[in-house]
Amino acid sequence: MATGRSAGIVQFGSGGLTPHGTREFARKEDPLWIRREGRSIQEKDGDPAAIFLFPESAIRELAVRILFTTVGLPGHFFTLVPLAWACRARGHEVLVATTEDFRPTVLRAGLPACSWSGSGGVADVAAGEGVPAGQQAFAHGRAFARIARRSLSGAEELVRDWRPDLVVSERAERAGPLVAADAGVPRAELHWGAAELPEYRAAWEAEWGGSSFGDADIVLNPWPPSLRAAYAENHQSIRHVSYNGDASIPGWLTGNRHPRRVCVTFGTLLPHLGSRDIEGLVVPLLHRLGALEAELVVAVDDRVAATWPALPGHVRHVGRLPLAEVMNTCAAAIHHAGQGTSLTALAAACPQVMVPQFDDQFDNAETLAKGGTGIVVLPEETTTEAIYRACRTVVESAAHRTSAAEVAAEIAAQPSPADIAVMLEERC
Repeated sequence: MATGRSAGIVQFGSGGLTPHGTREFARKEDPLWIRREGRSIQEKDGDPAAIFLFPESAIRELAVRILFTTVGLPGHFFTLVPLAWACRARGHEVLVATTEDFRPTVLRAGLPACSWSGSGGVADVAAGEGVPAGQQAFAHGRAFARIARRSLSGAEELVRDWRPDLVVSERAERAGPLVAADAGVPRAELHWGAAELPEYRAAWEAEWGGSSFGDADIVLNPWPPSLRAAYAENHQSIRHVSYNGDASIPGWLTGNRHPRRVCVTFGTLLPHLGSRDIEGLVVPLLHRLGALEAELVVAVDDRVAATWPALPGHVRHVGRLPLAEVMNTCAAAIHHAGQGTSLTALAAACPQVMVPQFDDQFDNAETLAKGGTGIVVLPEETTTEAIYRACRTVVESAAHRTSAAEVAAEIAAQPSPADIAVMLEERC
């Protein structure tokens, strides 16, 4: 037993284990108890009713099990990675549950992963692309509800067998929260996007016959408070820390901010949706941006880039890139206003031109524009010339740079994932 620390008294018996000043644990004969807590308790003569002395702080330091859940989309999963790693660094058991086709992406993040259904990601979202623009959010919400339905039986089995102390889900994944609520397991939601997205809730209720999925015990929100809508005022702040997958950092990215470097990216999803002519938007734009005398970098999947025609000489790079390191060197960014890209640019104090395409991207773009950090080019306004003019404005605007720096400072002041990991422990 550790010295110099106060000791508490624990008694095993048929009524369970109740340490002074801590929560009640499982029965001693429970294998979970033997595996987790048994290592810290000295048993005397094998007597199940014996009284044992141990440091009170040991209970708080014992590992808990935290299940992270995500649909099979990089932009959704990437928001969870820094928090999952923070929990692992605290010594907790972490497991990420997703679909089988997405499991390799989770494993490349260095996190333990399991699958609870076959597929659920790009194909499901693409199926909702044929509807009118005003109905896309509902269609995508329904796609996520159907992914949850396919995952439900696997989620029930996993929660029953692995017995997590806490379930943390990104906001589109609903099988984990649903099963956790039924099992009485505390739930946390990682909230992406500035939008409330009532269409997602309506789609869930339509798919599940009016059944509501309920609210999480705590909602974690990485958007800086000054940019949040009223519905998110009570969300718990968490600092945005970028995770960009396994993209390597080229040597030219290790220097200082380039006075005329512009990053162009449309995320991990849009270039793979056949209904979105991203090549037809980006390639002419890259030629036109040459008039800025700027160095251009294009962050896009290598497989997509391989299908594009030859690009002009002022394009420094096209292909996979770690956005956090890219944005730190850029004078501006042109993108689709997705969650990860928007917050990564904000955290880097990088002014932005947003060209939103669907769902929360419109709210994200409007929010950033109102905060003075960038300019929105809506779909009906989208031309090569309109995006070029907006980019020229933000590159040359001191006001946009100042606003971006102010928001970056606000992001840096929010609790880190490590801080939130400690907070989550207290809810287990």
